[in-house]
Amino acid sequence: MSEKRTLIAVLGDEDTTTGLLLAGIGQNDASTGAKNFFVYHEDKTTKEQLEAKFREFTQERKDIAIVLVNQFVADIIRATVDAYVEPFPAILEIPSKDHPYDPEKDSVLKRVRKLFGE
Repeated sequence: MSEKRTLIAVLGDEDTTTGLLLAGIGQNDASTGAKNFFVYHEDKTTKEQLEAKFREFTQERKDIAIVLVNQFVADIIRATVDAYVEPFPAILEIPSKDHPYDPEKDSVLKRVRKLFGE
């Protein structure tokens, strides 16, 4: 199952997404128009748009291995992120320039703590 998953997807602010695209993770399928990144704009993007893109990356697309999400973006759709329990694609919360990383909010670290009985 994981053999077909070769892409990294991004749900993040403009600076994070731009940096990762410059690093070479961008994929734009010319035939379908599908992209493996989504830029969150605080004044333009709705919670519903974020949830739809998260579902696309995690449930509909079978070519994505890792979804990188700015933690503050994950906080907006926290219930959806926490409800996701599949091994692929892996969801990793990352900091952004303007929002520091808080390990207490990270869904992966919450699961690890629960596994170890903390």
